Amino acid sequence: MGTLFRKRPIRYPLLILSLLSVASVIACVMWHPFIGIAYGLVVVFALISTWKTEKTTYEETEKHIETLSYRMKKVGEEALLEMPIGIILIDTQYMIEWSNPYMLGILDVDTLMGEEIFTLSEDLYTLIKHDEKHEMNVTLKDRKYRAFYKPEERLLYFFDITEQVEIETLYYEDRSVIAVLFVDNYDEITQGMDDQNRSQTNSLITSLINNWGTQYGIFIKRISTDRFIAILNESILQEIEKKKFSILDDIRETTAKQSLSLTLSIGVGTGSQSLIELGELAQSSLDLVLGRGGDQVAIKQPNGKVKFYGGKTNPVEKRTRVRARVISHALRDLIQDSDQVFVMGHKMPDMDAIGAAIGVRKMAQMNKIDGYVVMDFDQIDNSIIRLMNVVKEKSDLYDRFITPEEALSKITDKSLLVVVDTHKPSMTIEEKLINKAEKVVVIDHHRRGEEFVKNPMLVYMEPYASSTAELVTELLEYQPKNDKITMLEATALLAGIIVDTKSFTLRTGARTFEAASYLRTNGADTILVQRILKEDINTYIERSKIVQTAEFVHQGLAIARGDNDKIYNSVLLAQTADILLTMKDISASFVVAHRHDGVIGISARSLGEINVQLVMEELGGGGHLTNAACQLDVATIDEAINMLKEAIEVVLEGSSES
Repeated sequence: MGTLFRKRPIRYPLLILSLLSVASVIACVMWHPFIGIAYGLVVVFALISTWKTEKTTYEETEKHIETLSYRMKKVGEEALLEMPIGIILIDTQYMIEWSNPYMLGILDVDTLMGEEIFTLSEDLYTLIKHDEKHEMNVTLKDRKYRAFYKPEERLLYFFDITEQVEIETLYYEDRSVIAVLFVDNYDEITQGMDDQNRSQTNSLITSLINNWGTQYGIFIKRISTDRFIAILNESILQEIEKKKFSILDDIRETTAKQSLSLTLSIGVGTGSQSLIELGELAQSSLDLVLGRGGDQVAIKQPNGKVKFYGGKTNPVEKRTRVRARVISHALRDLIQDSDQVFVMGHKMPDMDAIGAAIGVRKMAQMNKIDGYVVMDFDQIDNSIIRLMNVVKEKSDLYDRFITPEEALSKITDKSLLVVVDTHKPSMTIEEKLINKAEKVVVIDHHRRGEEFVKNPMLVYMEPYASSTAELVTELLEYQPKNDKITMLEATALLAGIIVDTKSFTLRTGARTFEAASYLRTNGADTILVQRILKEDINTYIERSKIVQTAEFVHQGLAIARGDNDKIYNSVLLAQTADILLTMKDISASFVVAHRHDGVIGISARSLGEINVQLVMEELGGGGHLTNAACQLDVATIDEAINMLKEAIEVVLEGSSES
């Protein structure tokens, strides 16, 4: 840069000034010689002084620029070679052409020339090949670096951010976490105890929970007879998660030895700086756990992500009808405040969904409100077809079955929508109805999943119940008696209970028999139920062929599959899973096959030793501890079975994340 100034350019301002000065001197001489000479001498002196000053300034400026240019060049070389920034140049084949000394020091090598860039870190493949993303974090020699890529120059920069990452890690690990612990069934178990036994039970529970808190450094405070609050941080939570919340097993096993059968439910709030939000997340998580039957842990974050642990036991049946009566009266008020009632079950409805829907429509009739059952007549199985043929003989009831399109055209802002036998909008017959309805009620017996109807006015979910038909039957008992339930309506409800309990052999409690007794008293026809549920011999043969493919993947866990080139009814898959469960040495069964809707369906059944709901939730499905299902959008059955096996492994290890 300095060489540009050695050949001095013509300085036009000084030249013009000189010419003007000469002209003025000549003019003065012509006007008055003596004054002109004196003026000329002054001008010459001024010009000489100006020229010398300009020359000195020019030379100093030139020298300064040369010095600055040299220093800039030197600083650039030092920055390139000595500053703590890794620099790598690569060619078009992603081979390293040059790297600065700092980069060699990072990797502790003498040279990198000729090496492929991706051998340093596989993450660099994503960085370099990605069209939009030109920066990311990578790990080199156990240290973290922020890598920047400039595709035009094929240049990579690496900035050490190890300390920054460590500080961030410490910050996240030290964030507060709030948990609410609830002792399931405490009131029911202790209400018949004397003071001494109740005190001993309290001491046992408190001791177990406090010892667990002391072990991990958690502050725990008992805030009521069956509720505790815990304060911890993220690092402690991670340690507890590694142990799969062993406190659940400790409480269950220790109290079982005392013939108490108490379990623990825990709701955890994490991922927020706000203590208020953490508390709300913890309570929301606990509500979710209790809706799934208890004996579980739910960890909820502000982004909606939920982790589940536990869920190894069946929910315990309640001993009181108070809740059923309260819900029934609340539902009665909602019905009476509505102009119409629409009842909708899940896609490909089974007998439980249809029976429950008929029962809820009956409640609307009892309250003198028009009620309709929403059904897609193109998606029903043979048993539902046989039921509908019987219903068709009763024109007043058959006319109350409408299509989703008719329901969408009829529903108003004052209408009530009741969703039965599911709580997931994506599984309902017509999700648009939920979005359009102003008032929604959910009645279900499945364990609550992460997906749920938004802002329902009333929720009646009891995982202990055998079926939704059982829940609806209990609600019917507290409705106005001015319009009795008919034989056909009672039969449909009883059929729903029989199907979901496998003729009162699974998930059957005292309340189940009470509901069945009520229906039988109101004329339910068991012979008609058998006629409706009859199957043809071809279906029996199809099930037998699937059973023949069963293989054991773990002790007691069997997987059966349908043919790759065949479409199966979802009810057939469920029935096959039930049959497998009756076989010797099988405690959980999974049936995988292609469905009519283009996806691969999995039906899962269990005797309670493994929570098949958690397995199905790993694959995006859900259900009940002993009865669950999911649908996978994959091409082959082999791929679906591999995903199923991975999900089983996760659950057998004791955790589930959604």
